[in-house]
Amino acid sequence: MPSHLFVAVPTPSAEENHRPTPSPLRAALSRAGSACVALMLGATLVGCAVGPDYAGPPRLDMPSHWSAQPKSRRQAGTLDRWWLRLRDPLLNRLIEQAVEANPDVAKAKAVVREARATVQQTGAGLFPSISGSASVTNNKTSAGSATAVVDTAPYTLNQASFDSSWELDLFGGTQRSIEAAVRGQQSAEEDLRDSLVTLIGDVAAYYVEARGYQARIALAQRTSVSQRDTEKLTRSKYEAGSGNAVDLAKATAQAASTEANVPTYQAALAADIHRLGILLGRPPDGVASLMARSAPVPAPRMPLPTGLPADLLMTRPDVASAERKLAQTTAKIGAAEADRYPAVSLTGSVGTSALRAGDLAKYSNVSWSVGPSVTVPVFDAGKRLATVRIAEAQRDQAFATFHSSLLTAFEDVENALVSISQERVRTVKLAEAAKNYREAARLSRSLFETGSASFIDVLDAERSLYSAEDSLIQSKVSVAKDYISLAKALGGGWSDPVDTSTPIIVDTNTGPHFRETVK
Repeated sequence: MPSHLFVAVPTPSAEENHRPTPSPLRAALSRAGSACVALMLGATLVGCAVGPDYAGPPRLDMPSHWSAQPKSRRQAGTLDRWWLRLRDPLLNRLIEQAVEANPDVAKAKAVVREARATVQQTGAGLFPSISGSASVTNNKTSAGSATAVVDTAPYTLNQASFDSSWELDLFGGTQRSIEAAVRGQQSAEEDLRDSLVTLIGDVAAYYVEARGYQARIALAQRTSVSQRDTEKLTRSKYEAGSGNAVDLAKATAQAASTEANVPTYQAALAADIHRLGILLGRPPDGVASLMARSAPVPAPRMPLPTGLPADLLMTRPDVASAERKLAQTTAKIGAAEADRYPAVSLTGSVGTSALRAGDLAKYSNVSWSVGPSVTVPVFDAGKRLATVRIAEAQRDQAFATFHSSLLTAFEDVENALVSISQERVRTVKLAEAAKNYREAARLSRSLFETGSASFIDVLDAERSLYSAEDSLIQSKVSVAKDYISLAKALGGGWSDPVDTSTPIIVDTNTGPHFRETVK
């Protein structure tokens, strides 16, 4: 800011005193304002931009269709609220609660608020900054000589001033910075959407796993009961003299082996329930009561609308965020390039001083100054050029990140499509195997009771039946998880508006106040 300058102004003549004139301070401000407006208009006319212009997502080689779907095309349907296709009301409730309370989502919302505030902060650079000051000082002057000291009468000096400063954006540096800030905000919004996609997918996956372990626990308990019945039958035969100790030992061992699986499954079930609680922003056991009652493994309705590979540029939030970061770093090159050009600033000051506060606005007490200043970079040992090169390298890094994100998205979709397709085939075969093993176990047990079959046939049939049914449960879980993975890979997620305006911590008593004891 320029220093305040107070100058004497000639007293108006008597003729001038008879003319109706505006307030002297207002007239001074008017003249300074007119000069500012003129320079602003001039800057608008001659303003330009330096650095590369971002022309949209770069053109990359993209497949025309999914390899797992040779005839893939844009299908009718939407990925919004894809979890409703799992047809599980409790899962729907858990997802809605997770969106409201998950800490990672809350953090992403705060990042969006920060990005929006950054846009506002950067945009302020296009406008002048104005500040005002006022002072009241008591003064007294003493003049001394060898024989006497002369004191002047004390007096009070009142002063007031307005200072302004404005840097003209002649080469678009500020505009480029605003452009970068806006694209940073867009990237933050996509990151928020990505956090929702990840959160919803994780909640659904852990929920499906938990239901799968509940089903495996029930199967193990049910099978062990049947195997204990076989043990009793074998013991009866042994005690009647028609059986042997080897068969009895094998029957007991098989039942115990099946029962030993239950603690392992219960530990895994508890871990999944604990993780669900954390995802919902609760303590680990926060959803234990909701999951206490078993329910079937969710069976998704097929298929999901996969669209075309090129659609991922819009539907995958991590890809969209990477593309916005690429646009942001491109704009930063222009901001760095503009710093290599001359900078033109306009500074102005209006000041007034008087012995009495009521005289501050009098013409004879008012002074003002306004004028441009030019700063030309002459020599900086290549510092500004190096800044441009740094920005260009960061742009290239952003491009590589965008390219990698897009390729990863392609891979995720392809893997999910193959996995879900093959797992569905496996599920059908396992269901057929379980059905036939069930019949074989029934027949072998009947024959064993009548003495027409050996105990080895019974053990083998029961062991095979348990293995097939357990594998079938795991396959159903895999189908549901592959479905969830496909929905995540395609970018499906929350479609309703998300409130990002409410901060996590609401401060109170932020005005001037006495501090309390620091804790």
